[in-house]
Amino acid sequence: MEIQPLAAELNEQIKISSPNTYACLSDIGKQIFFPAGILTQSGEAKKKATRFNATIGVALENKEPMYLDATKSYFNHLKPSEIFTYAPPDGLPQLRKAWKEKIVRNNPTLAGKEISLPVVTSALTHGLSLAADMFVGPDDVVIIPDKFWGTYQLIFSTRRGARLSHYPMFDSDNGFNVTALADLMKKEAKSHGKLIIVLNTPNNPTGYTPSVEECQAIFDAVREQANQGTRIVTLSDDAYFGLFYEDSTKESLFSGFCDLHENVLAVKLDAATKENFAWGFRTGFMTFGTVSKGADALYPALETKAKGLLRSTISSSNHPSQHIIARLLKDPEYQKGIDEKFQILKSRALTLKKVLADERYKDDWSYYPFNSGYFMCLKFHRVNAEQLRKYLLDKYQIGTISIGDDLRIAFSSVEEEDIEEMISLIHQAVKELS
Repeated sequence: MEIQPLAAELNEQIKISSPNTYACLSDIGKQIFFPAGILTQSGEAKKKATRFNATIGVALENKEPMYLDATKSYFNHLKPSEIFTYAPPDGLPQLRKAWKEKIVRNNPTLAGKEISLPVVTSALTHGLSLAADMFVGPDDVVIIPDKFWGTYQLIFSTRRGARLSHYPMFDSDNGFNVTALADLMKKEAKSHGKLIIVLNTPNNPTGYTPSVEECQAIFDAVREQANQGTRIVTLSDDAYFGLFYEDSTKESLFSGFCDLHENVLAVKLDAATKENFAWGFRTGFMTFGTVSKGADALYPALETKAKGLLRSTISSSNHPSQHIIARLLKDPEYQKGIDEKFQILKSRALTLKKVLADERYKDDWSYYPFNSGYFMCLKFHRVNAEQLRKYLLDKYQIGTISIGDDLRIAFSSVEEEDIEEMISLIHQAVKELS
């Protein structure tokens, strides 16, 4: 397919600033651009058409967006223009700026490093899908641990045709298996000049986040592979960012990847859904970082390509949610509320660990290490996880998720005082089945 001039211009900016980033683009990533069409012309009109602006498809009344009074009654503090109009395709400028400030504030080792302005997506899953559009193609391989979120299969394999390649997430000491990751990178690099590495921390389904030392070992392994000439795209799935309870890094792996090597392009995917306990807001972010010859040219070009993908899929993300989140980030009560919810979830995780330490359970199951996030996984010695899941649901009305040989438990959705009873009933069900 012929590359359009606007796409070619963006490609040239990227190629000059970071040859590796250009080489990592998928076919779609190289072809995508943001059209100089209705939205561009409307943007010009918004600045200059002070008399009449007959450009964009929004109905106006008394120079405000037209709306139903019944709808407006559900919003207490937003203006009509913050509710009913379209948001820019790449998101509200004030929200993008505020979220970048939040990323740097929450990841101290990012200080002084050059990263892009976050692009707003329709939550994190959509951000992963956009990143896949930009960097993943049918001939690519995506490296992920054997404990992974099942939707990766849909995003990378089913929709883009890439091959998922797995390594065991835990080593014999129940730590993150950096050696297995490094070995798999070396193996796949023999037949692939580009690798996509997805790291989800805290991990879904296990609830594990690597320690500071394990993170450094991961960075060292990726740098070593990049030194061999392999082009690497790291996708940091930070869906549960901030929910670090004990014995782990407290930062996103993006912080270490974004300036690791000129052959490493880092992409951070996060969202104001789980981080801000606002799941239905469907507002996420995609941020880029790499070693380049010119961040001032590279990052705007990547952001524009993302903007083109947004325009060609959902057009733009939810407008009221973006305004609410932008205000929330400046609210003096914001951090207090985050800390309160964090303590509730941390207490549930620690209570669950205390309950699982009971000796009466050791003959029936073991569990993977967990120190963060929403989940943990039990691995059974004598019963089938799917059979147990159905039995728990039918007899004890307990809902869990079976994943292969494991049973995922979302302690995030169980009150602390109910955890011991739930585990006891799961144990009773195991006894009955075995």
